[in-house]
Amino acid sequence: MSDSGARSPFRSRGFVAAAIIVVVIVLAAVILFASSFSRTGGAPAATASPQPSSTPTLGTDDRSVCGLPGFNTTNTLTEAPKNKWELVGTVAAPADPKGAGPGVSSDGFLSCYSHTAEGALFATVNWFALSSDARNLSKLPDLVEPGQGRDAAIAAAAASPSPPASTRLQVSGFKVNAYDSREAIIDVAWSVTSKGGALVSLPTVLHWVDGDWKIVLTNEGKFPYTSSPLTNLGGYTPWAGV
Repeated sequence: MSDSGARSPFRSRGFVAAAIIVVVIVLAAVILFASSFSRTGGAPAATASPQPSSTPTLGTDDRSVCGLPGFNTTNTLTEAPKNKWELVGTVAAPADPKGAGPGVSSDGFLSCYSHTAEGALFATVNWFALSSDARNLSKLPDLVEPGQGRDAAIAAAAASPSPPASTRLQVSGFKVNAYDSREAIIDVAWSVTSKGGALVSLPTVLHWVDGDWKIVLTNEGKFPYTSSPLTNLGGYTPWAGV
């Protein structure tokens, strides 16, 4: 890598620490709910019903940065995707490199997803999968929407750095709480394998930014929704790689 690349803010100590903080915030919440099964605020948004397929006009900003096909302005994900699964870190993650994504793999780091609800789902799962491997921490901020939330995570990391959590998760199911061409709220039901397979729900917000889906944080540098316990997969579409 060139000297200019080495000075990239995405490779700075602040961004590495920010990535660690983001992972700890999420996984610590999952541990809490998996072990105590006590509910907190931040209830998931109402589920978005799949809409009839349409043929929207594809603008320049709507195109996938790596040229993946597909563009939907409404949720058309009516059943579990038919995809391959690959181990990313410690998580079985969906792979459809010519469809929903990820369309780019660089030294094991994955990005670029289709501009569809399925692409947003794949982006969500792969982000958590990447976060399970400490070697990806310096790159994770590349997949977070730039702005005040990411900056706040950096500040929090500088004030109180923490090591990554050791929680182990696997996908059990999903539902699409909301979807349009600019924002998706993907609720993944996770099996916490390090806690006896306890099920937890964690809705994740994504925005379409610069030709790809990016994870969204609040202005305080946290995830918009908290995790909550599940007793079963009622209301979710079963979908798992293991």
